[in-house]
Amino acid sequence: MLMYAISIGLLVPLLGTMLGAAFVFFMKEDMPDRLQKALLGFASGVMVAASVWSLLIPAIEMVHHSDAMQVVPAALGFLLGIGFLLLIDELTPHLHLGAKHPEGLRSRISRTAMLALAVTIHNLPEGMAVGVVFAGASNGSADISITSALAVSIGIAIQNIPEGAIISMPMRAAGNSRWRSFIIGSLSGAVEPIGGLLIVLLASLFMPAMPYMLAFAAGAMMYVVVEELIPEASVGTHSNLSTIGFAVGFVLMMVLDVILG
Repeated sequence: MLMYAISIGLLVPLLGTMLGAAFVFFMKEDMPDRLQKALLGFASGVMVAASVWSLLIPAIEMVHHSDAMQVVPAALGFLLGIGFLLLIDELTPHLHLGAKHPEGLRSRISRTAMLALAVTIHNLPEGMAVGVVFAGASNGSADISITSALAVSIGIAIQNIPEGAIISMPMRAAGNSRWRSFIIGSLSGAVEPIGGLLIVLLASLFMPAMPYMLAFAAGAMMYVVVEELIPEASVGTHSNLSTIGFAVGFVLMMVLDVILG
């Protein structure tokens, strides 16, 4: 039963991405700017709430100290997560959708490969987050239950819906077929269950470091929010819609965590 729940939990975020990528079959034109702003804000809100409620708070509660040392693992893990994503972002050649110039080290790899790497960098923290909460639940942590882990998985899946659409719709607008755009958009989420499974398999070796791992995943997710999602949601017009979307996403993830936790 436990392994079944873990399998479902790891695959649910990918299903969210596929559902979002399927927008290409129902929308004839590029995604409206207003909708894209709202969805980017929504995704940001879900990721921030998941980082705080599902990762950082359990990381702090797992350390049984009554003094200031209780927060040290969470603080250190969070900073390491930020630093890890910053390092990957600086070293890996990648190209964001809509951008003219690639980021990271100079490389001769194709634009398609750099687009794929950008998506991988973006989705890696989400897979880590899902994997680490299921690892904590499966190894008997009193601070993380299977239901709370499922809440994280469902929350990430919900925010993956706009992400899948944001990736597949521009692919369609660029002249790709609907099926090709759908497949590329769906594959953008494949790194999440793979990364999550690796975390689950390795976690038994690092159970004493679980607070650090939870906070590390939170830091990595927050890096993506601050570095990519919020700037993209705030630039240009209709930024107020991204703020509303952020509020809705944050509250939804918080409610899921409390109800299912």
